[in-house]
Amino acid sequence: MRSSGPPSPERFASGQGRGDDGRVRLAYGCMGLGSGSPHPTEEDVDRAEQAVLAAYELGIRQFDHADNYGAGSAETVFGRVLKRHPGLRETLTIQTKCGIVLGGAPDAEPHGGNAYDLSHEAILTAVAGSLERLGIDHVDRLLLHRPDPLMVAEEVADAFDTLYRDGRVVGFGVSNMGAAQMAHLARALRRPIEVDQVELSLAHRDLIEAGVLVNHAGASTSVGSLGTLEHCVSEAITIQAYGSLAQGRYTGARPTSDADRATAGLVGKYAAELGTTPESVVVGWLLRHPAMIVAVVGTTSPERIRACGDAEHVAAAMSREQWWSLWTTARGEPVP
Repeated sequence: MRSSGPPSPERFASGQGRGDDGRVRLAYGCMGLGSGSPHPTEEDVDRAEQAVLAAYELGIRQFDHADNYGAGSAETVFGRVLKRHPGLRETLTIQTKCGIVLGGAPDAEPHGGNAYDLSHEAILTAVAGSLERLGIDHVDRLLLHRPDPLMVAEEVADAFDTLYRDGRVVGFGVSNMGAAQMAHLARALRRPIEVDQVELSLAHRDLIEAGVLVNHAGASTSVGSLGTLEHCVSEAITIQAYGSLAQGRYTGARPTSDADRATAGLVGKYAAELGTTPESVVVGWLLRHPAMIVAVVGTTSPERIRACGDAEHVAAAMSREQWWSLWTTARGEPVP
């Protein structure tokens, strides 16, 4: 059954429903859309439509895909949502990712495995497939999904140039890359790296903790993250944080540790004090960081999507004491 009361094409054309300044520091992650089948059902499209429209009503205009999400079905159902709503595409920033090859190591023991491929031909082929599934003629941004140890930076640069020249991709970025990897790639590129999409949340804090644990024994667990946030800020690379809701471990999912239980309690306490939802507190904790992080919200529940709508206001209202209390509680121990 279709979602009730979807926005009209006129609303899409006028841009109504945006935040006060026309943009919000939230993106919607489309990984959960689709079913993993190459032939999604109308019910799959209905569920995707409800999530997309809930995000749109919050003012979200950035929608994040990857060619392997749902084995391609996430892009397919999103494309069918666009067909249901003429005019919607023109109001959105659509990005997708390439580079993960499902089953790309078939002879690996014991059960095969995936691989990464950022060769020139693989990038071009992946984008062609994404555009076909999405039913559009270009994406606004293409991200390299994972670092490929066999990557030749000059090949990537040539692929980016071809896609840009042909009008199939407007901008470019990376995902899951550290500072040194971005610097290495940037030396070959003729266009800037606009985005680094990384896992970052109150539960997955390595990128933030790396800078605090310098010269401390605990630094060994986060040394690969050291300098990534600082590099992105210095080079005007937007940090997109996926997993920003921490898989619900502080807002409804069953806690798995004493630290999780204590953090969920503190999140609830601050939500009550700030007059908001626990989800907005968890996402607001990220947005409170001065790096101007964009939080990627990936839940498919329209209710949980809407529950994130106050995150920017929470970030503005959250005190240093509250921010540090959440971090320390989630760590389960004080910082050094």
